[in-house]
Amino acid sequence: MPGSNSPVTNVNSNDIRCNVGGTRGVSGKCAVKAGSIVTVEMHAQPGDRKCGSEAIGGAHYGPVNVYLSQVSDASSADGSTPWYKIFADSWSAKGSVGDADNWGTNDLNSCCGKMDVPIPADTPDGDYLLRAEVIALHTASSAGGAHVTGGSAKAAALPAGVKLPGAFKSSDPGIQINIHSKVSNYVNPGPAVIASGTTKQAGSGCSAGCAKTCAVGSGPVGTAIGSAPKPTSGAGGGQSGCAQAMYQQCGGQGYTGCTACAEGLTCKEVSAPYYSQCA
Repeated sequence: MPGSNSPVTNVNSNDIRCNVGGTRGVSGKCAVKAGSIVTVEMHAQPGDRKCGSEAIGGAHYGPVNVYLSQVSDASSADGSTPWYKIFADSWSAKGSVGDADNWGTNDLNSCCGKMDVPIPADTPDGDYLLRAEVIALHTASSAGGAHVTGGSAKAAALPAGVKLPGAFKSSDPGIQINIHSKVSNYVNPGPAVIASGTTKQAGSGCSAGCAKTCAVGSGPVGTAIGSAPKPTSGAGGGQSGCAQAMYQQCGGQGYTGCTACAEGLTCKEVSAPYYSQCA
């Protein structure tokens, strides 16, 4: 798990690959069959996996994307190898302003922070990093290691990838956008999903199987290759009572939630009068 829940705002930082400290690698690998489903799980507050809490809360709307990068050894890879996108749950129009539209983060929230991601059936055998990101229209998320088996010896050639950092610019239309006004079109940042990948319709919630495993702990348990360390909570975990954590919403037009911030934080306007967050 990432050691911090602070958003990565510098798209030119190596932290954009696998979050803060992600270049150090992990000691375990997960065995994955090509063509099978991997369920990623993401939460803004480390250690808070309660289904009653929004996984990516505070009105941090945006797309959910998943990438693969083939590496020689997933337990020590630093994410500098090329990445290609295998999954996207981005945006679809719904409301009069972007805040009310369908976003990948809404689907993630409706499924207790989980998202089912099909691994393309033509994925060649080998070690991979799997990178799941939420772009809360200013940042990214988490990563892990995987070893894919079961791909045909005649599998398609490895797709062309992009470098991270390098695939995003702060001026990209899908990053520099005001979602508090009407959104007529949204361009998901980064490369397109590969031909054998999956593009999910934003607004479809827990469809495609995830509804059966929404409750934390009720999903299938994978088998790790090697001895993966026990996950630990990062800095800035959830707060007890009515106190919003860092980067959580605390005010704004139409907002009816908690307006207090955790100790040491202040509720600050980000986009007046629509949105304020704790910082």
